[in-house]
Amino acid sequence: MSRSWRGRDIMTGDAVEVVAEQGVITSIRPIKVDQQQLPWLSPGWFDLQVNGFGSYDLNKQEMTEEDIAGTTKALYKEGTALYLPTVITGAMDRMKQGLATIAAYRNCSEVNRAAIPGIHLEGPFISSEDGSRGAHPREHTCDPDWEKFEQLQAAADGLIRMVTLAPEREGAIPFIEKLVADNVIVAIGHTKATGEQITAAVEAGATVSTHLGNGSEPMLPRHPNYIWQQLAEDRLWATFVPDGHHLSPEVLKVMLRAKGKRSIFVSDTTQFGGMKPGVYRSLIGGEVRLTEAGRLHTLSNSNILAGSAMSFIDGFETVLHKTDMDMVELIEAMTSRPAQVMQMDDRIGKLQVGLQANLTIFQYEQTIDARPTIVETVVHGESVYKAENGV
Repeated sequence: MSRSWRGRDIMTGDAVEVVAEQGVITSIRPIKVDQQQLPWLSPGWFDLQVNGFGSYDLNKQEMTEEDIAGTTKALYKEGTALYLPTVITGAMDRMKQGLATIAAYRNCSEVNRAAIPGIHLEGPFISSEDGSRGAHPREHTCDPDWEKFEQLQAAADGLIRMVTLAPEREGAIPFIEKLVADNVIVAIGHTKATGEQITAAVEAGATVSTHLGNGSEPMLPRHPNYIWQQLAEDRLWATFVPDGHHLSPEVLKVMLRAKGKRSIFVSDTTQFGGMKPGVYRSLIGGEVRLTEAGRLHTLSNSNILAGSAMSFIDGFETVLHKTDMDMVELIEAMTSRPAQVMQMDDRIGKLQVGLQANLTIFQYEQTIDARPTIVETVVHGESVYKAENGV
């Protein structure tokens, strides 16, 4: 059975009808209607770094499929159609249990498989140093260990598609080469690497910088340092958290200029996304504070962030009104670019016949402080969220 959706193509502004059958786009045809009455129609937003959302935690001591289902459904309401659940540094038993639970949930349905195309492993092969390790527990950080990774990948049923690591750790370069040979995307993050070590990692196959500008000491030498080095490395894509807290709008603006079309947005959101301000406790980060302004930091040190409490729609105002990016570039940084860096652009990331029917349909007026209103989220041709009033 075919299904269809109408809206303004976010890339062209044209009124179109997208038709899909069996989860795949079969036609995109122009329609003659008043364009201003139509919502924007975008490829499904794709977030490469999600730690939880809406009170659901993907890094708790013992994760359940309900935690993953809750996170996924809460993200659908925010317009995120696809994401990489992100399992971070911890005890091996905890990490393996979480990875196995994600794999089990994903295998329940075709929609689940489409919504979760892989898993992001952030750590444990990262810096042990304060600042660079962020909120990751020092006692579980370690040097790259292929046997340990194989145990984690086996628990994940082969779903680990991205690994964030620190290239200065002993054995990191041959480890990167083995990951790349195993079709795993390697990202540099939570690091104190020298320029030479970053170059060596790129030569070995690393292609991404994880939340560039964060996961670092609060104070760095003016130059050289590992942030400048990654900004200048044209072979690296860079992910950024546009919540106004991970990077000030001025810094984000300059970094986006430096990376250009290799810029990608991630939320790095946690269970505290969508929750009220207050002091909370979590396994990762211990006691944390969520401020009225939406900043999430460790209670012991306000300079150390503990992930974010944002969804993609919270970054619209910062990006569109405080940087050089326009709407088309913003959407590309949440759709086609993450698909490309993950080597999935032959299946997802664009409104194109033959690709998966993943859509984010939303209303948005480009005024100061405006936030998008999600009308509908579609995954693999199935409507997974639809606003009750249709707007």
